[in-house]
Amino acid sequence: MDFRKVKTGSTAITRQKDSFYKGTGNIYETVAILAKRANQISSEIKDELNKKISEFASSSDNLEEVFENREQIEIAKFYERLPKPTLIAIQEFLEDQIYYRNPHKEQQDEF
Repeated sequence: MDFRKVKTGSTAITRQKDSFYKGTGNIYETVAILAKRANQISSEIKDELNKKISEFASSSDNLEEVFENREQIEIAKFYERLPKPTLIAIQEFLEDQIYYRNPHKEQQDEF
């Protein structure tokens, strides 16, 4: 997923809880889905950031040779400005972009 194109705010806002019942019928199940998706998004962002930062890693670490790399600072600022993974997960859920299933409910339906 391209996190640069996410259309969500960068601050938390108050939402109607009724919008979180759709699909699951249970607010706690929805929160669990959002938490798992937020963890996935967070790990994807972290992996992407680590790949970009590793390009600037020096082979010898010497305390006297510490210097600021302008490109590295710009990359860090960009990732700091991204919306939080929880906000991205909520936006995806409200736009029906998250696939989820509950195997326990599927087993109960079979009986």
